[in-house]
Amino acid sequence: MRTRELPPPLPPGERTVGQLVAETIRAYGDNFVRALPLGVPLAIVALVTAGDSFSTEVAALCVAAPLFSGAFAAAVWILTGARPTLIALLLGVVVWFPAPVLLSAFVLPALAWLALFGLAVPVAMIERLGFRASLARARRLGLADFVHALGSLCALVLVFVLTAAMLVVLLHGQADNTIRVALFLAVLVLSPMLYLGTALLYHDQAARVGSGRPRRRSRRDADLHPPVDADAARGADPQVEP
Repeated sequence: MRTRELPPPLPPGERTVGQLVAETIRAYGDNFVRALPLGVPLAIVALVTAGDSFSTEVAALCVAAPLFSGAFAAAVWILTGARPTLIALLLGVVVWFPAPVLLSAFVLPALAWLALFGLAVPVAMIERLGFRASLARARRLGLADFVHALGSLCALVLVFVLTAAMLVVLLHGQADNTIRVALFLAVLVLSPMLYLGTALLYHDQAARVGSGRPRRRSRRDADLHPPVDADAARGADPQVEP
């Protein structure tokens, strides 16, 4: 039975949120062995804080900021080959630190902050900019299409949370594992997608800055031919006397 080939993915400047998630899964599959250790920091935090209060989880996320920064820089290196720099690692800590604090209010402000400044790490690594220039560039990238940036991060987090929850139930139900061990394994395997997806988001936003946001068509006919002949726009031909 002959199957239909999938269409080629859109370029980064035209990529949708769903396609970003799909490309993230593809990139993770292509680099599984190298990308799997990226999940260690968040898996350790999940293991240590399982069952604790929310304030304890926020504090642990803040303390582990250097680990998250290093994991994000490693994800950018895996996908682009750009080597991490001290400025990039420092930016990762500075940008990540407010996110858990904002998370105590609601998840959306934390993701909005990361959408606005989270791309400073790949900017510093790929474009080799300084500290302040990387923050300014990251803000420009985030605002190039803020809806796409925020929507992409929301989608990545949603896929991670839902899949991790199902995997925890599966691991705990099919084997004699504790909840902590099941949670550790689920977060370890799935959390690398968060870093890889954000690294791919850099290319989306950079392409949007370079080419400008796609313009919406202002004409209602969408450049289609009129449904009737062009002569219909003119007045009717005068009647000819017999």
